[in-house]
Amino acid sequence: MGMALATAASAETAMPFALDWKFEGPAAPYFAAVDNGYFTDAGLSVEISEGQGSLDAIPKVATGAFPVGFADINSLIKFLDQNPGAPVTAVMMVYDKPPFAIVGRKSLGVETPKDLEGRVLGAPPPDGAWAQFPIFAKENDLDMEKITVEPVGFPTREPMLAEGKVAAVTGFSFSSYLNLVRLGVPEDDISTILMADNGVDLYGNAIIVNTDFASENPEAVKAFLAAVAKGWTDAIADPATAIQSLVQRNPAADAALEQRRLQLAIDANVVTDWTKANGMGPIDADRFANSLDQIKLTYEFKAEPDATLYFDGAYLPEGGFALQ
Repeated sequence: MGMALATAASAETAMPFALDWKFEGPAAPYFAAVDNGYFTDAGLSVEISEGQGSLDAIPKVATGAFPVGFADINSLIKFLDQNPGAPVTAVMMVYDKPPFAIVGRKSLGVETPKDLEGRVLGAPPPDGAWAQFPIFAKENDLDMEKITVEPVGFPTREPMLAEGKVAAVTGFSFSSYLNLVRLGVPEDDISTILMADNGVDLYGNAIIVNTDFASENPEAVKAFLAAVAKGWTDAIADPATAIQSLVQRNPAADAALEQRRLQLAIDANVVTDWTKANGMGPIDADRFANSLDQIKLTYEFKAEPDATLYFDGAYLPEGGFALQ
């Protein structure tokens, strides 16, 4: 019996998947893909691991510890500039509109970008939103000398804002907002300043792959992306059922809260005018070139950026994945 099981298991391609963050609402589509058999049907064995921030999966995938992951493409661009030749690239855009945000409290005087001047901003150093803050500051003509930046840990970020120890925090819009709600902060006291609505033309999180693995297993990568897209399609059509797949892995989660978090991500980050017209997964070359120019505003590249190093659409179907 044990031998038969081992033979069956070896027939599947193992593709452990490194998430960017904890098992929260926006992770539900990946678990829905597991529970609905999309990975198994494609001959893939997929175990999903939580992460510790938007940058977390990049070195895991670059070293080959994980063949696939989920990470902020802007952080990937900088990683590849600092680690030329590292075998990692993005292959499927998920957050067409990034959730990078400043989340503040109106009662503490934060409603617009300029309100950050003269106040304390809590920012976890590994946070993807904090990584883009210099671009946001430049686009909104903020005087950084007038902003006190308090390095905070992810677990203490929203509690410090709830307690009034900081006036705002950097984070993902859907995560920080609902974490504050869970901590009892009135929703009408929360201000969400989306960087994408305030001059920042960047993309968000994407599926990334180890390029050595991908070149050896191109069909497995294509099948993985197709299964992920099916998981997202299911979650968009029926968020409540997708959240049940999440809660099975995180029994402590508040299902209603996580469904709201998932819906916020769907509405603001995944289903956009562009993805409705062009499908999920691909990127717009002109916009990507603009985003590289924006990164140059605050980051000095060691080598001239090359868009082909950061995103490879070869594993996507023509026209991307239809989400509805």
